[in-house]
Amino acid sequence: MPGKTSLFLIALVLGFSGFAQQNIYPALDTAAIARLTGIKGVFNNGEYKITVPQNDLKVTVDSFSIIPAMGLGTWVGFTPSKEGAMVMGDIVLTENDLKAVQQEVIRQGLTITAIHNHFVRNHPNVLYMHIGGAGPVEVISMKIKAILDQVKLSRGHNPAEATVQPVPNTIDTARLNAILGYQGEMNKGVYKYTIGRPDVKLMEHGTRVTTFMGFNTWAAWQGSEEKAAVAGDFTMLENEVEGVIQALIRNNIEVVAVHNHMVHEQPRIYFLHYWGVGKAGQLALGLKEALGHTGKNVKGMGRMMETH
Repeated sequence: MPGKTSLFLIALVLGFSGFAQQNIYPALDTAAIARLTGIKGVFNNGEYKITVPQNDLKVTVDSFSIIPAMGLGTWVGFTPSKEGAMVMGDIVLTENDLKAVQQEVIRQGLTITAIHNHFVRNHPNVLYMHIGGAGPVEVISMKIKAILDQVKLSRGHNPAEATVQPVPNTIDTARLNAILGYQGEMNKGVYKYTIGRPDVKLMEHGTRVTTFMGFNTWAAWQGSEEKAAVAGDFTMLENEVEGVIQALIRNNIEVVAVHNHMVHEQPRIYFLHYWGVGKAGQLALGLKEALGHTGKNVKGMGRMMETH
């Protein structure tokens, strides 16, 4: 088992190699992306991400409100590539949005790489559609705008314009940190962890896929010590899937979806969505057990702000 110094060096080397990879290609024109999509994004290590919180959707699961910070946000990430920019995104859709928006994705020449659920017993039902593509920055930005505009057209309004109230959260987050070994971030009552995979050099069409571009495990919490809710996503290599699923189910955390997000990635990656309701400490111990089945428990980018 490598020591802390070895783990740090692994994370450092992989992180540097990813940064160097992005710098092979010209820097993104982030001003053009913001102007053409109409959305100001976040810049991180040469990459850029725009988000659209689905503030208009009033979704509940087991009496808990699912607000954007709990996993109800559309996002599209841009990373430098040989074509100019490679994009990956996750578009939140209602059942009524699905047909028109997927037709728009194909019309724009982008690829649909997954359509799936994140929750069960959610009312109303929502779907998540992953998209990908590459091209000159200005061209790909206009394609993304057309897709996001189709969502607005389908609903008759901009999903981001509504207001969202914080959800109650009295969980002892310091205790969660101590159990899980990571530091989360609080946003409108949702306490969220985003955990990278610095042990895996993930490539898609010859371009590195980073934590910022969606290659991460996350866990979002709300509620109280006695009745907490946790929702999230595990990213797993193929030989990690069975152990993670068994650990979650053994600890009364529901596995609600297992699927891909990409189609040409190397190595092969699986994503798992889960939902748990119960005592916060017990849920955290269950997640810790499941995390122990991934990445040889390597801790690299243990804290990074993300939106899903």
